[in-house]
Amino acid sequence: MFEQLVEKFSGIFKKLRSKGKLSEQDVDLVLKELRMVLLESDVHFRVVKDLVNRVRERAVGRDVLDSVTPGEMVIKTFWEEIKNILGGEAHSLNTTGNIPVLHLLVGLQGSGKTTTAAKLASWLKKRGISPLLVSTDTRRPAAKEQLAILAHNSGVAFFDDSSCVTPLSMIQAAMSAAREKSADAIVVDTAGRLHVEKDLLAELRELIGEMAFQERFLVLDATTGQEAVKVAETFRDWVDPTGLILTKIDTDARGGAVLSIVAQTGWPVKLVGVGEKLEQLEVFHPERMASRILGMGDTLTLIEKIERAIDEDEKRKIQKKVEKKELDLADFLEELRRIKNLGSFDELMGMLPGHVKVNVSQLDGEKSLQRVEAIIQSMTPLERSQPGIINASRKRRISSGSGTSVQDVNKLLKQFEDFRKLWKQMQRGGKTTSFRRRGFLGMGGL
Repeated sequence: MFEQLVEKFSGIFKKLRSKGKLSEQDVDLVLKELRMVLLESDVHFRVVKDLVNRVRERAVGRDVLDSVTPGEMVIKTFWEEIKNILGGEAHSLNTTGNIPVLHLLVGLQGSGKTTTAAKLASWLKKRGISPLLVSTDTRRPAAKEQLAILAHNSGVAFFDDSSCVTPLSMIQAAMSAAREKSADAIVVDTAGRLHVEKDLLAELRELIGEMAFQERFLVLDATTGQEAVKVAETFRDWVDPTGLILTKIDTDARGGAVLSIVAQTGWPVKLVGVGEKLEQLEVFHPERMASRILGMGDTLTLIEKIERAIDEDEKRKIQKKVEKKELDLADFLEELRRIKNLGSFDELMGMLPGHVKVNVSQLDGEKSLQRVEAIIQSMTPLERSQPGIINASRKRRISSGSGTSVQDVNKLLKQFEDFRKLWKQMQRGGKTTSFRRRGFLGMGGL
């Protein structure tokens, strides 16, 4: 989503880092460029003005301009201010209170609200909370059908009662059903409209007045730019949301709207949709998002994705192999396939720092991963378990079978040895996570 922002920021920061000394005039020129980039990226002009003023106030201080690396200090200041605009720190969901806990989702039709309701229920389920999904859209049957299908696909209970003719009666009936089913939480999907209408808002106000919702989420499409800010302001007086869920944050929109939405509403972004799959809902981390916007990557999220992809049994099995020095090319292939299942190559690249991303793209990273897989699959089981036996004739056979060159095979074997050595070093130092990050980068380099 932030490709344009990242590219432009990277150019500005490169010039900043090249200067050994900065003057106030240098800072002003940089801030002028940053101002233009932010405005072009759909950040509201008031947000840009306040951000640039705060950065300048901090950047022209003696601690920055007289530091050993003034350029880096200005970048750090800018990162901190972006992070603060985005909320400063991650905000947890309110799951306390009387059981079942009620979570209300509101928003316009087309914002991804119904899909997000199913994603939220699935997200709660993974954290040991038993959810129940319910739709209060009593006018549009298709809305209930869509939510019922999504609930089935995610393995979450869905409630509907055709005798309930109002949203309030539907939620009250769902409360009784949740207690019977021992559900811990109810995720309520509300009716949406193409435009904000007073009857919709009045309906929501009635629900909030009668029911105690622990969370009232406003679901906003991050690709709608400044229009999302206007929608949020309309919902403010009627719903008073406790937080935001941003959808379609993985798209190629200009990206600056995220800053505007958070800065102008003052509500924390608690969750973000990062794809169409039901499991692609994540906690919003302002510091990580600020890093991605500025081209510094989001390796922490990438590491968490990798760690989640490996179950405990698999971790123990690999650990035993490492201890017995049995790690082989078959394990290398498993690791490769596991990483490929984490998401699209573009999605994973979006979490890497800008300079790494450039290097990987120059090496044609996605095809490199496919080439590694083809080479290993062309080996015999014995060759995978004992790569030391692969001589010149075997290399020629493997390269012919995989459609690659002998040089490619040699490069993979060398890379695998580095991979194995690094794994052992990280295991001895208790840094498995660091290994996984570096192991992933290594596999993109063939």
